[in-house]
Amino acid sequence: MSSSKAFLEPLRVRIRRFQFTVGLGFLALILGSIVSVALSQRLIGRVQALPFGYVRFAIGLGVQNLWVLAVLPLLSYGAARIIELRPLSTAIGAALTGELFLVALQFVQDGIDGWVERGWVVLSLEAAVFALGIWLTHRAIQRGRRDAALQAEQARQRAASRKDEYAEFLREAERAGEKSAQRDAQKTEVPGGTPETPSPAPQQPAAPPEAPPSEPIEPTTGEPSKTPVV
Repeated sequence: MSSSKAFLEPLRVRIRRFQFTVGLGFLALILGSIVSVALSQRLIGRVQALPFGYVRFAIGLGVQNLWVLAVLPLLSYGAARIIELRPLSTAIGAALTGELFLVALQFVQDGIDGWVERGWVVLSLEAAVFALGIWLTHRAIQRGRRDAALQAEQARQRAASRKDEYAEFLREAERAGEKSAQRDAQKTEVPGGTPETPSPAPQQPAAPPEAPPSEPIEPTTGEPSKTPVV
């Protein structure tokens, strides 16, 4: 069971990679065709006014193959920033996907006679432009992988610097706590180093003794006092 899984897993990866490559080429062809049509409508008057035929042919050839010269490299660069792609196989596979679709359309419209009428010179120039598009796509994928690796390295460096800053903050907090504890300990000690003893509370003064009851004073005259003695 484990051997079958080990055999099927690489096959699944290759199938998914093939599907992605085909989809990338087809998407580049669709978007490039839309851009080429819009650009041709804007440039057709100016291009036809040019005096040299080979210049008109070169501009038309570039606009016609804009999907492989510009759109496919841009899409491949963006995909390589996210997904790990193989530069050469992805470039060739995506470009062949779009080109085979175009060849099928031309064969349905004109047949083999259309290719023969175009001549070997035109076909050779189109093949050269197609090869240039593959090379540009290959370079774009390499650049995308390099930029993605650089971005990941910068993210790791930022994470490491933040980790160091957090560790330094913890050390500073620990040192501040130790200093605060030392200051509190010094406050509870006298200058000689012995702990302070709390001063005794002041004693309340004793209440004065009660005076004895005063006795009645006898008058100095010879008459007895009329005040009854208790």
